[in-house]
Amino acid sequence: MPRSSRVVAFSIASLAAAGAAFADPPAAPAPAKPKQAVIISFDSASDISQWKRSRALATRTGAHFTYFVSCVFLLSPETRKAYMAPGKTSGKSNIGFAASKQDVADRLEQINLAVSEGHDIGSHACGHFDGKDWSKADWLSEFGSFKHILENAYSINAITAEPAGWREIARKAVGFRAPYLSANKALYEALPKAGYLFDASGVSRGPARPPTRDGITRFSLPQIPEGPDTRRVIAMDYNLYIRHSGGFERPSKSDEFANRTHDAFRAAFDAQYQGKRIPLELGFHFTLMNDGAYWNALERFAGEVCTRPDVECISYRDYVSRRDGGQTQASVGGWIRK
Repeated sequence: MPRSSRVVAFSIASLAAAGAAFADPPAAPAPAKPKQAVIISFDSASDISQWKRSRALATRTGAHFTYFVSCVFLLSPETRKAYMAPGKTSGKSNIGFAASKQDVADRLEQINLAVSEGHDIGSHACGHFDGKDWSKADWLSEFGSFKHILENAYSINAITAEPAGWREIARKAVGFRAPYLSANKALYEALPKAGYLFDASGVSRGPARPPTRDGITRFSLPQIPEGPDTRRVIAMDYNLYIRHSGGFERPSKSDEFANRTHDAFRAAFDAQYQGKRIPLELGFHFTLMNDGAYWNALERFAGEVCTRPDVECISYRDYVSRRDGGQTQASVGGWIRK
């Protein structure tokens, strides 16, 4: 090769090497997404068959639920006067009481089994009264009634063989949801005083990350698009029941309502799963409204999403504990710190 050609070749090679030396370093891999959290809860938690059905659903899907218990269902007709709501005489309740001593015993068994399986027991107060006008003292009285009745349910109802560790269950009930989602300033003043760590009485426009104020993490049921016109509705079975049939049973349209509910849940889930992965909260009761449409939708939905490796269907308490405790959370493609 002529000398001039060798010089040109050397110069080109040198420039290429210099270019490689000053090139941008490889881009860092995109951070792994956290798991999508889905938080499913049940209010009042009365009917025994629905306790069993929900626990069976959890077994099939690996989910953990929060049960917001109404303590009047731990009192029989004979023991109902152990409860007195603020401003009421003893033995009054908006939702009645347990049907019998045996009914109480069966419910206590379900609560104990649920706790042993990793579920969360929270408070839905006792008599399901609207506390929007209650004072801090009224709320503290209601919280005191709940704790006393839950902790002493076996002895109050003269049910023998209280299981070991039962009273610890009452002490670990650190979450609350107000009846009718009716909260006021006095409630949030009373909650930390009574030893609660979270409240799930809020409503938000779409899924929202829960803030913590004065030691209380405040969750909100989201308003999600639903139906042919995608109008928003609170993601709770009762609100869907009112939307679909005005609060009257229409069993002939149960399948239609179940499909609409499922589709609304999936759309809300998919938006977060493909987006920011904000927790999705869904609320239910043990009442089978519109011939079980909303429970049928729940079971279909949970079967589709809770079994995914990058989704966790967890309780409110576990969500708060994991976040506040700084525990390691599994994520897609690796591990991250929460």
